[in-house]
Amino acid sequence: MSADYLSSAPMTSEPFPDPIPLARARPRPGADRMLRHGAEAASDEALLAAVVGDRASGVRQARRLLDRFGSLAAVVRAHPIELRVAGLSELSSVRVAAGIELARRVARSWPDDTWVVRTPADAAEPLVDAMGSLEREELRVLLLDTKNVVTAERTVYRGNLAGSSVRVGEVYRDAVRSCSAAIIVAHNHPSGDPAPSGEDLRITSELADAGRLLDIELLDHLVIGRGRWTSLRAVGGLAQPPGTIREMRPVARSAT
Repeated sequence: MSADYLSSAPMTSEPFPDPIPLARARPRPGADRMLRHGAEAASDEALLAAVVGDRASGVRQARRLLDRFGSLAAVVRAHPIELRVAGLSELSSVRVAAGIELARRVARSWPDDTWVVRTPADAAEPLVDAMGSLEREELRVLLLDTKNVVTAERTVYRGNLAGSSVRVGEVYRDAVRSCSAAIIVAHNHPSGDPAPSGEDLRITSELADAGRLLDIELLDHLVIGRGRWTSLRAVGGLAQPPGTIREMRPVARSAT
């Protein structure tokens, strides 16, 4: 067989038909605005419709989700089964859940370069993105070196954080193993309100006392809400003057 057999032989004896013109796809409602101005210019409804992916009924389904759950934040917290019950197809439910989880993972991995903590906001703002919409409580610990660089982030507890369930040894375990110079503790309030409770203040005091014994400084305890946060150092919860340790300047509450 000649080497150029396939390239030189005609593939058919019939003449090639004229190409069939492709139908021009109609842009989805809101898509043109996103293309022109970016996704940040889109409404909650348009963003949800784009993620749902159903060209014919995406906007209607997005509006139904917002009406049923009451807000975009509530949709974000919904389980895929709840999305199915709300009327989404299995594929659309998976798309929405996958998009939300991707956003959470990106938030958890940010910043991807050196994470230096000079103020409470440096620690809190990435955590608000990662924890502010969680429907269950989590307690996380940031491990820091002597230059206030975050070397690791650990999730210590998930679920209902009753004060009696938080063990000081568990909070400091990885810091001791890695010889960390300091830690920052953060937990979220699923209600969205970052106001510290009496139990939060009590736990913070116990953690601060333990840190002094271990020679591992508790720089702060952050309470994370929905788009807001509170620094317990700033409100005097560590029983030390705010802003005196490692030049951390207090910021009691900030919106992202």
